Amino acid sequence: MKYIVLLGDGMADYPLEALGDKTPLEYARTPHMDKIAAEGTIGCIDTIPPGFDPGSDVANLSVLGYDPEKYFTGRGPLEAASMGVRMNPNDVAFRCNLVTLGFDDTIVMESFNADHITSQEASEIMNDLNNEIGSETIHFYAGVGYRHLMVWKIGSVVIKATPPHDIVGQNIQSYLPHGAGSETITEIMYRSQEILKDHPINRSRLSQGKKPANSIWLWGQGRAPDMDPMTKKYHLKGGMISAVDLLNGIGVYAGLDSIHVAGATGYTDTDYRGKAQKALEFLQDNDFIFVHVESIDEMGHEGNIEGKVKAIEDFDQKVVGTILDGIHEIDEFRVLVLSDHPTPIDVKTHVSDPSPFAVYSSRNIENLDRGTPFNETAARDSGILISPGYLLMNHFIVDWRKFIEEKRG
Repeated sequence: MKYIVLLGDGMADYPLEALGDKTPLEYARTPHMDKIAAEGTIGCIDTIPPGFDPGSDVANLSVLGYDPEKYFTGRGPLEAASMGVRMNPNDVAFRCNLVTLGFDDTIVMESFNADHITSQEASEIMNDLNNEIGSETIHFYAGVGYRHLMVWKIGSVVIKATPPHDIVGQNIQSYLPHGAGSETITEIMYRSQEILKDHPINRSRLSQGKKPANSIWLWGQGRAPDMDPMTKKYHLKGGMISAVDLLNGIGVYAGLDSIHVAGATGYTDTDYRGKAQKALEFLQDNDFIFVHVESIDEMGHEGNIEGKVKAIEDFDQKVVGTILDGIHEIDEFRVLVLSDHPTPIDVKTHVSDPSPFAVYSSRNIENLDRGTPFNETAARDSGILISPGYLLMNHFIVDWRKFIEEKRG
């Protein structure tokens, strides 16, 4: 049996007046996800436990079968694993965004991604920050695009820090880190502003009409978690395909190989079809593949309705469609397509509502086309809710037929 997970990050949403009171998922043309829902089983998954912020870190731990209440320690250490950064037990890893702040009467978060700064530009900036601010206890590591890492040796983990994508357009003053050790983190952020205000990369970006990366923003801190690989639990060999360090880091802890796809960017210019083709190649000699697409979530954060609809359609056509075309060469398979959490256009950040999932199998239980589309309404109407969400992966791999038969009574 081959197991395939296709995840459109932040794909779920709320109805929008501009789309005739449809969600982007309902409005988009998605024949391949609709086929999976119509010929398989559709339902909702609740990935965010009560009391947890609805981050992609918590949500994707749930999707891969890990109880966040037991295993989540913070976003930073998961990204550190992807970047090959070894952490000692008392080290604290922070997600480090390059951002654009607007300095006027107040200081406003203009862009949580510094106008989508390139990895090449960001690498030069991060190296300079490490040379200027780095020490025996503080070290910066360059990641992908605007997403980077800072490790604080023997640091504080009880700091309250806000994700920058939650406060776009807002005064940052009330969102600065607070709690034990927050003075150190805030000082580092202020020092970065001094270094970056006249940085050559920013001078070049401004001359091109782009926003500067004029500050870092530290958040998502945590110590390394203790997780048993899912590959060992299920006795399978698997891989992770993602352009972002968060998912690749979760994959490292889960025992999955990180599979590089040239042209995978984490944005709308990503090589969707290349990801799917690489997944099919990987399955020739392995059992499990997880394909993550970030671009849909990015459009939600930007509040870009047209962009989110287009990203959903690209995911359906170029990822899901390519997979469905290719799995006919596989004797036995099971495909799971889902959203990890909603990123509604209206709020431009993640929310905790359950998201739709659908499973399609070569051992099709129903073997008929019910005409059910893949969207939020159809998922709710199915009456199937998997809560807590971390239970879905075990059902998907171990006892899907039994689980569905029980759900149907």
